[in-house]
Amino acid sequence: MNDGFPKPILTVDIVPLTVLDDRLAVLRAMRARAPFAGRAALIGGYAHLDQDAHLGETARRVLKDKAGLSDLYVEQLSTFSGALRDPRGWSASVAYFSLSPIAALEKALEKDGLELVPVEAAEGMPFDHDQILRAALERLRGKGGYSDLPARLLPGEFSLAQLHQVYQIALGELINIDAFRRKALERDFLQATGEKRREAGANRPSALYRLKEGYSVFDRSL
Repeated sequence: MNDGFPKPILTVDIVPLTVLDDRLAVLRAMRARAPFAGRAALIGGYAHLDQDAHLGETARRVLKDKAGLSDLYVEQLSTFSGALRDPRGWSASVAYFSLSPIAALEKALEKDGLELVPVEAAEGMPFDHDQILRAALERLRGKGGYSDLPARLLPGEFSLAQLHQVYQIALGELINIDAFRRKALERDFLQATGEKRREAGANRPSALYRLKEGYSVFDRSL
């Protein structure tokens, strides 16, 4: 029904984050059409009212359709809106971010027009995508210290040394490794696999862990 009111553009934009060469990196797409054709931007798309039950479903559909990605950890970030963010008209975008080990993005990296770049090299994107990326990094760094969020950048099984390293990368700060190991075991979000693996340069094999089911938030930071 046309009630005479103008309709805003409604989209989702997604910030897929991973770790590449010990640095946070973001997956971007080269825009094929105007506006900003030929420029790298966040992966995004329109809400399909006839397909999507809610915008979380839209985000997962867009990741699947445009990057061939599924089964990623996806979290809603914020809403970005206004008359000036999109030259096509007044628009609202609900932004999401995803966290995954780099192996989970292999299908996307095989597609033309998709690229993985360090987050600090990703500035200069069209729309307000720089702002959305900054908000995703702020969420990761702010929430990561008291949750298992950074661990979702790791593969299913990992050592405490790998967990320590990924927390340092995600939070952008050095963390005392001995205190970190003790706190990580105290927070009760890890499950021992019973397996061990020798890390490069290590004198003995390291015990391997996985995340427990669900999502863990701690009463104190790591």
